Amino acid sequence: MTRPRGTETRLPAGGPVRIVAAVLAVVVLVITGFAWSSVDNLIANIERIGGLGLGGGRDGAVDILLVGVDSRTDAHGNPLTGRERALLHAGDEVGTNTDTIVLIRVPNDGRSATAISIPRDSYVDIPDLGKGKINSAYGATKETQRLKLIKQGVSEDDADKQSTKAGRQALVKSVANLTGINVDHYAEVSLLGFVLLTDAVGGVEVCLNNPVDEWMSGADFPAGRQRLDGPSALSFVRQRHNLPRGDLDRIVRQQVFMAQLVGQVLSAKTLSNPGRMKQLSEAVGRTVVLDDDWDVLAFLQQLQDLSGGQVSFETIPVTDLNYMTSGGESVVRVDPKAVKSYVAGLVGDTKATESDAPAFDPATVTVSVYNASGVGGLAGQVSQALRSKGFREGVVGNYTGGSVTGSRVLTANTGDAKAKAVAKELGGLPVLADATLSPDSVSVVLASDYSGPGSAAASMFDFSGTASATATPVPPAPPIDAGQNGPKCVN
Repeated sequence: MTRPRGTETRLPAGGPVRIVAAVLAVVVLVITGFAWSSVDNLIANIERIGGLGLGGGRDGAVDILLVGVDSRTDAHGNPLTGRERALLHAGDEVGTNTDTIVLIRVPNDGRSATAISIPRDSYVDIPDLGKGKINSAYGATKETQRLKLIKQGVSEDDADKQSTKAGRQALVKSVANLTGINVDHYAEVSLLGFVLLTDAVGGVEVCLNNPVDEWMSGADFPAGRQRLDGPSALSFVRQRHNLPRGDLDRIVRQQVFMAQLVGQVLSAKTLSNPGRMKQLSEAVGRTVVLDDDWDVLAFLQQLQDLSGGQVSFETIPVTDLNYMTSGGESVVRVDPKAVKSYVAGLVGDTKATESDAPAFDPATVTVSVYNASGVGGLAGQVSQALRSKGFREGVVGNYTGGSVTGSRVLTANTGDAKAKAVAKELGGLPVLADATLSPDSVSVVLASDYSGPGSAAASMFDFSGTASATATPVPPAPPIDAGQNGPKCVN
């Protein structure tokens, strides 16, 4: 096996936010304290993946997407034991839920790191599926593609591998579209990894303002400072019910936990024990997935001067914590333009961010929708989805122009901003020229491949909704750093 390049190094920055971060942060920071000859043994069994459409660190920094996955298998696809599922408070359902999403930026000098948390219920644009919670980008895309591949005669194993890759690609694109940052590297850690890594460092100290007892997460703790082992730590960072700000308070818990973990590893030689090193190596090998282009040794060398005080954890701004979709689902509403601006400020990008808003009022754009798919009512459903975005309804009916090879947006000029905006709203359809259309016309032709807003494949997503009665913007909380002396007390 070739040397796995790009181990958990990235973790320190992202760890604070969640489960995935926890695992990688520990590994990266731990490795920096060991002889370089030990690195290969530590990461030799890490699962590697490729073809995710990642960047290449060309903007003066390494941007890592750290993903915590609630999975019933380990990194190599092996089912967890009954005891391990019990530790995780995990049921028997099969699925891939993205429980943690953290974007980590490490400048090329490696002397600082910023981990930016993205609430898992953030309502965003998901490639080919339309609007949905960002944590569904991975799982929903995977399942949609898996069923399509099975229908095409692909074997179960191959369909699972190909669809898992598609799910990861969809999440990478969703994060990039929301933040304006191209992801250079991908790191994935399971919930089991969080438990095993926490135990490998001897537990982590936390502090609660009030006692908690919440059965869904298994969180049952007194107020005050206390040291948590792996299973207890997992309950601590997963609780969101009975918290004043729900998922945002959970993110704060995860950030202070990871800040304490990072500070603990950086300031103390808790991992100099060979026994703990063996535990850590086994945990990483079973629970971590990394992209195959990551040069871990080079990255670790960049981090040699990293200190706890230079690792900070942030959370993107949200506009409504309890936005209700038309289907009655509560989501976290975010403004992509505000998120891009906020992230650009954090990473030192002084260039103006590109606005997500079109340079025109959608109400001035009339869109005709034609059904060539054979699915009854599809044109009307898609037209309704566009109306919910502010576009005016044009002709809605069946397509009479003959057979089509795929869904598309038609316009007189393929560079037309209005046509591009419509194509984006429908999941990124291609924009094609039609000389018969007038310069101000936009038409949509739906073929059997359509899976965007208004389709059955996207039925799990809603395209309109209402703000909560108490909707108010939630500004980002003050940053949390890993250099604090002792744990910060939280809800």
